[in-house]
Amino acid sequence: MRLPAAGIAVLLTGMPTFADANDTMAELAAGGLTFVTADDVTMQSEDLYISPKEVRVDYVFHNGGDHDRTTVVAFPMPDVEGSGDFIVSVPDPDSDNFMDFSVAVDGQPVTPEVDRHAFAVDVDVTGELQDHGVPLLPFGDATGNALAALPKDLIADWISRGIVIPMDYDDGSGWKTDYVPVWKLKTTYWWRTTFPAGRDIRVAHRYTPSVGSTAGLNFIGSDENAPFTGEDFEREQRRYCFDDDFIKAVASRLDAARAADSYLQESWISYVLTTGANWGGTIGRFHLTVDKGDPGTLVSFCGDGVEKTGPTTFELTADDFYPERDIDIALVNRPTD
Repeated sequence: MRLPAAGIAVLLTGMPTFADANDTMAELAAGGLTFVTADDVTMQSEDLYISPKEVRVDYVFHNGGDHDRTTVVAFPMPDVEGSGDFIVSVPDPDSDNFMDFSVAVDGQPVTPEVDRHAFAVDVDVTGELQDHGVPLLPFGDATGNALAALPKDLIADWISRGIVIPMDYDDGSGWKTDYVPVWKLKTTYWWRTTFPAGRDIRVAHRYTPSVGSTAGLNFIGSDENAPFTGEDFEREQRRYCFDDDFIKAVASRLDAARAADSYLQESWISYVLTTGANWGGTIGRFHLTVDKGDPGTLVSFCGDGVEKTGPTTFELTADDFYPERDIDIALVNRPTD
């Protein structure tokens, strides 16, 4: 596992990553805090825990100046874009807080403000959706039901403007049409925090990650005699830093799955580190824990100095850490019974 021993920046936004729709869930990469720079305030440390069920991030800031500083701290959620071709894994699609985000400052819960805007072909359509009672999240039963109830002339207008697309299908009782959202939702949670002069302040947040998954392995080539070759394999090997031990373990699992007339499950988790435009320095100490969840699951991600610290956990620590790449984690599960 190979990750540049650099550092994390404070602007950590998320972008959607999609995979093929057949038996596939796409993941959304979520990151961390956006910090509106305040003089004399530095990030002393970040402790990041990533698992398929939870992401936990704990920061320590220090105000080395002579005056308290009050500024905005924000958490930009991943962009969520509707599509007729992709299924996106969203933990709670019918909630405004669709990844169950929470924040605390010095152990005290904070209720953040939320800023949400929907865009279709780069045009803000937030007001239109709200005026017609359509939820802004482009997934979920509530959104689908609201679109189905709209007048046909309005739907025709929205199709022409790239807000929705028609999807025709036959469910066995004749042809039907659903109207699929294709707008993009941008969501940011934000709050004001005071950094007391000469003191540390601790900021913590938690959320449920979006985990992409597929029945089968995206990186396996079509040639059974050379399955670990081809463009798909090379692309994922670069992204997840597959090493020889990981490939051998996958090959063994593949043989067992085929003998049992079964398959392997590939999953992905992403955490965006590289968009650190609002932070001009490094983090004094960065600590990452990746927990694969199941001892039988295979895991691969890029990192220098990664150590296995438990049956399911892997850790690395770096000083003066500056981000050079995002954290992308590949998981391969046991054959399905």
